[in-house]
Amino acid sequence: MYTYYLSLREWFAARFDAIKDHQRGASAVEYGLLIGLIAVAIIAVLVILGPQLAGLFTDVSDQLPDAPQAPAGG
Repeated sequence: MYTYYLSLREWFAARFDAIKDHQRGASAVEYGLLIGLIAVAIIAVLVILGPQLAGLFTDVSDQLPDAPQAPAGG
């Protein structure tokens, strides 16, 4: 039984190493696709919410008091 376990463990280790070596390039491509998808989602949110955010900042800046004037001849 122990011999079977060792041979099975060696077989899985060999398969894992082969998959790990094969997936290095694939992982980089997958990360690139994921970053691209996140960028598209951010752009979509900004396009959809952009006018609302601009209006919000305009309302806030309109409610702020004016800055005091600096004394002349300072």
